[in-house]
Amino acid sequence: MDADSAPDNSDLTDRGGDTIADRIFDLLSEAIISGELAPATRIREPELAAQYGVSRAPLREALRRLEERQLITRTPRMSARVTVVTPRLIGEIYTIREALEGIAARQAAAHVTDADIAHLRGLLAAHQTQFAADNVDTYRMGRSDDDFHFYIIRCSRNQALIHILCDEYYNLIRLFRLQHRHVQGRAHRAFAEHQRLVDALADRDGELAEILMRRHVAAALKGILHTLSTSSASREEL
Repeated sequence: MDADSAPDNSDLTDRGGDTIADRIFDLLSEAIISGELAPATRIREPELAAQYGVSRAPLREALRRLEERQLITRTPRMSARVTVVTPRLIGEIYTIREALEGIAARQAAAHVTDADIAHLRGLLAAHQTQFAADNVDTYRMGRSDDDFHFYIIRCSRNQALIHILCDEYYNLIRLFRLQHRHVQGRAHRAFAEHQRLVDALADRDGELAEILMRRHVAAALKGILHTLSTSSASREEL
């Protein structure tokens, strides 16, 4: 990140109980997910400390959390770097997603309220409007309650699942989804899958909701891996 794109340091003041390390973690997470900090970019602590106007202690705490969430990686005798997304890493995380989000969908069916269903249908309506306006095959990615998957996980009312999927893995999953949101034809198929999933939740059919969620995540993984293999083959031909 260059000096011109540095955030206002007032963003790093404590707000709502957040620590300075929390705020640095959030800002660096978004920089990585958005691509502002590109894969394999070296993390230089002195430069970041100067850019954000903070001491090394909260910066190192933020970097430790980023490493725990696999957004940055460290190797012996080398500095930290932004994670390079590989097919193996995507496959490992999506295997976890498929199993745990399937469980979350089943439990959401048992706890979802009419207001929750209305919110999910509202998200689908907004996504449909986006398709019509943009005329592109890209699915809208939200944050927190505006994220379709995030909201269903929250509806499970299972705090362990919420912690794992919405805290531990959420930003890494967002990174994958944003980097590979242009899988041809996938957005409209995903929208139809989301509609069927909401119908299952509205019927309080936990078994069907779990099946649909697992199929949905598996289909997303298949599309991403196909795109990666196609891109790799194209580069080899050049």
